[in-house]
Amino acid sequence: MTSPHYPVPAGTARTELIVRGSRFIAQVFPTPTVDVAREAIAMVRAAMPDATHHCYAYLVGYGSSTIAGMSDDGEPAGSAGRPMMAVLRGADLGDVTVVVTRYFGGTLLGIGGLVRAYSDATRAVLEIVPRTRRVIYQRITVHLQYSDYTAIRRLLEAHAAVIVEEAFAVDVVITADLPTDHVAVVNHQIGEISAGRARLETATMV
Repeated sequence: MTSPHYPVPAGTARTELIVRGSRFIAQVFPTPTVDVAREAIAMVRAAMPDATHHCYAYLVGYGSSTIAGMSDDGEPAGSAGRPMMAVLRGADLGDVTVVVTRYFGGTLLGIGGLVRAYSDATRAVLEIVPRTRRVIYQRITVHLQYSDYTAIRRLLEAHAAVIVEEAFAVDVVITADLPTDHVAVVNHQIGEISAGRARLETATMV
């Protein structure tokens, strides 16, 4: 199960290694979806079309709930994408893509040399990327009476809820996105504030 809060890149980073004449340019991107990961890879390819290889590894999600992808992009099988993925999985980051671009320097590195170079380049860029935490939200709807509106609105704000919509009719309906690990306590406190008059419903966010 994915944690409701997990570490992700706060931005991009780039570094470069020279190994026996070959340039290994490593870049890392925050990529919350597979489509965004693919866009980042395509962007690197477009920016450096004359490079020899653009190898990559990505993880979307975190922990046991991840979608992973990798490519050797023409390097010998298992010499680039797999070692990059091994470093990435050990970096305690989610929603992340690393692309290592190689400009061949004229000297063959062998399988072992390539594994070390791609691993070292991935490790180096992950060491410098800024980090933040992603918060997973749950969509909630609260049905309440006007007399409870101010107190419940303040409660939601105190728990970092993002108000999506408010409807004022016979009663009030508040739709909000609430951090998933706050839902249970907010539900309990809404019951206490309203003496059971208000009702919280949850919906899956797509």
